[in-house]
Amino acid sequence: MGKKVLVLSASPRRGGNSDLLCDQFMAGAQQAGHDVEKIFFPDKKINYCTGCGACLNGGKPCPQKDDMAEVLEKMIAAAVIVMATPVYFYTMDAQMKTLIDRTCARYTEIRNKEFYFIVTAADSRKQAMARTLEGFRAFTSCLTGAKEKGVIYGLGVWHAGDVTGTPAMKEAYKAGKTI
Repeated sequence: MGKKVLVLSASPRRGGNSDLLCDQFMAGAQQAGHDVEKIFFPDKKINYCTGCGACLNGGKPCPQKDDMAEVLEKMIAAAVIVMATPVYFYTMDAQMKTLIDRTCARYTEIRNKEFYFIVTAADSRKQAMARTLEGFRAFTSCLTGAKEKGVIYGLGVWHAGDVTGTPAMKEAYKAGKTI
């Protein structure tokens, strides 16, 4: 039986480079028989964490009425989580950071997950993605039993679609297929 795979695409543009790599990862995972779902962030309303403390002081649910509760349920239920972001000024985009911050209410329930990271950038140097990966790893270091399984780099891509035909497309497909 396949694993439940959740792909979190923080690209602000459908068909953007990180979103295209998500689709390749998904195709590989589906081919391998896994149950795959992609959440494309522009289709969801996810507000910023306000630091109100409701989730921490007394363990109440987050009072915000947006789509984050649904996303958190899916993160908790998944066996594999793929986090994909375009890189802005050498770190993850605001959409991904907002999602990470909003896991605060239930992050202790995101346990024993396998994580894959997809990063795309105009810069062509892997070492230039270090801060982005540090951000992802800082998040997963707060999660019990999180295991990093791979990083897919879509580098030297600026305009939507530039990643098409690059080795990153095959790498994303292969990573999904070999979960």
